[in-house]
Amino acid sequence: MLRGLTTVSFFADDVTAAWAWYAELLGIEPYFVREAGAAPVYAEFRVGDYQHELGIIDSRFAASTRQGTGSGAVIYWHVDDVQASFERLVSMGATVHENPVERGPGFVTASVVDPFGNILGIMYNQHYLQVLSAWAGA
Repeated sequence: MLRGLTTVSFFADDVTAAWAWYAELLGIEPYFVREAGAAPVYAEFRVGDYQHELGIIDSRFAASTRQGTGSGAVIYWHVDDVQASFERLVSMGATVHENPVERGPGFVTASVVDPFGNILGIMYNQHYLQVLSAWAGA
């Protein structure tokens, strides 16, 4: 039934500020932007080995009222160094949601709340690397 991650949607009251924050974090600009009037209401980045999509959407388009604090599902993005990535996120203004935790050999997770109220999970995941290696060898 579930075949893979397609798009992760984060909401922000200020799409321009969120766009700039994620562009700095990722080191890339969005590949797609939709505007309403002269302001962006959606910006989408392609991220990582499989070019997953990360969309930043104007909060007024959220399906329900947002509380202003991180909530909902935590989606983890693979990183090679959880501690270094976690420290970078916090240095950029994210707040700690969960400090790095080793979940077992080859699995470390952490999460932050970005400056726009979205939970951003990061994870070192040995299975991700195994799949990537197998896919690269095919």
